[in-house]
Amino acid sequence: MAKESMKARERKREAVVAKYADKRKALKETGDYEGLQKLPKNASPIRMHNRCKLTGRPKGYMRQFGISRVMFREMANQGLIPGVKKASW
Repeated sequence: MAKESMKARERKREAVVAKYADKRKALKETGDYEGLQKLPKNASPIRMHNRCKLTGRPKGYMRQFGISRVMFREMANQGLIPGVKKASW
């Protein structure tokens, strides 16, 4: 389980990226790189990190489901993810 402060920091980054998205796009189209540098660092979408929606785990993230591999395995074994079953041959 990730610390609450880390999850909160990531949510704050998402909000800042959304707030400045239109302004960043306009500055990039005009080629005003000095204006881009004046924006906050966290306004850049590259600074965001994918985290598990349930636990906040930063590693082993599965994009298709939005959760970590650990939670995916637990949920799949419990039958909570439709269309996913344990492989056996």
